[in-house]
Amino acid sequence: MIWILQVLFSPLPTPALISLIVFGACAFLWVISRPKPVLPPVDLNKQSVGIEGGARRGALLMDNDLLSYYFEDGKTLYEVFQRGLHVSGNGNCLGYRKPNQPYQWLTYKQVLDRAQHLGSGLLQKGCKPSSDQFIGIFAQNRPEWIISEYACYTYSMVAVPLYDTLGSEAIVYIVNKADISIVICDKPEKAQILLENCEQEKTPCLKTIILMDLFDKELKDRGAKVGVEILALQEVEELGRNNIRQPVPPQPEDLCIVCFTSGTTGNPKGAMLTHQNVVANAAAFLLSTENTVECTSSDITMSYLPLAHMFERVVQTVVYSCGAKVGFFQGDIKLLTDDMKTLKPTLFPVVPRLLNRIYDKVQSGAKSPVKRCLLNLAVIMKMAEIKQGIIRNDSIWDKLIFKKVQETMGGRVRIMVTGAAPISPSVLKFLRAALGCQV
Repeated sequence: MIWILQVLFSPLPTPALISLIVFGACAFLWVISRPKPVLPPVDLNKQSVGIEGGARRGALLMDNDLLSYYFEDGKTLYEVFQRGLHVSGNGNCLGYRKPNQPYQWLTYKQVLDRAQHLGSGLLQKGCKPSSDQFIGIFAQNRPEWIISEYACYTYSMVAVPLYDTLGSEAIVYIVNKADISIVICDKPEKAQILLENCEQEKTPCLKTIILMDLFDKELKDRGAKVGVEILALQEVEELGRNNIRQPVPPQPEDLCIVCFTSGTTGNPKGAMLTHQNVVANAAAFLLSTENTVECTSSDITMSYLPLAHMFERVVQTVVYSCGAKVGFFQGDIKLLTDDMKTLKPTLFPVVPRLLNRIYDKVQSGAKSPVKRCLLNLAVIMKMAEIKQGIIRNDSIWDKLIFKKVQETMGGRVRIMVTGAAPISPSVLKFLRAALGCQV
């Protein structure tokens, strides 16, 4: 007993004393400077509650009234974009880039003006400002897609997206089913697909094709032979600019988009969605994450998932309602990494397939036993922080191990939203650690 007391109270050697002081100082600095825990983006204990009749409603709602909108001044997609103009102070809205070039931006006002010009041009071409007028959009993600969509909404018309993977017969079915007289295309090749159907007398209702890209006289002449007028998008915008019409804003219950899916059997199935449907979906995300993930006008998202699918449409509705920015990829998925590095998005919508690719790439990069050991150790240490609610990308493990994979995504991603298919919990946990963001 006496020798224990002698050890405890005997003076320490100078090196040991210095080491103890340094260790204590480091521990103190770590405690006062460590990141604060953050709440999960969605409270899994507040998903839904049962109501009379066996149905269920969101637990975040105060009563049985369903959520229709989040912002009082954003009850339709038209109002949502107007709100984005206001809260951003006419900030940048849609970005695009050419190879090896920085992003160029259109402001909210520029987008709205072009949408009004294009919409006025469509009315000059015989379209009616009502939800009985269906306009086809057959294009890859780009600013003109959004301009075309909001040209429809400015005058209460309905957008009907078309996409290649549906197949030629499905496109014929959709054009006829929706009685589409005007289709807005991005490339001449897609116009040729539509014209081929017209030449075979499969789509008698189609009368006008509007092209975003340049086209030659041969295409225009080919259209004229079957009674289809081929116009340039700029030409229709100019027509509308010279014959401007006052907007005819839609009501929340008005039809806004018909989203056709390939389905499993038979012809494509058209989901008829009102403005209220889409806005309510976006509102559900905003309500569920309002205390943890605040979307602001400083946020940027990358648009590469098909705009013809509703996942991307809802993501962009959230973005516009907060006055944030959307940057479009160049159209080639192989260049997505380069686009990400240039754009540096903060919000990134993904599908499980892409997350699995990122996971496989990180795992395959650790080929040697030493690298594999360091990767596993880094994941364990980051997961320990995540369990405490600490999510960050500036730890020593981020700098040593995960910096490269984070930089491939621009280095600023703070939240990723995934959907459309299941994903392994182990992959999700790994990516939260490796990317240092909410997933």
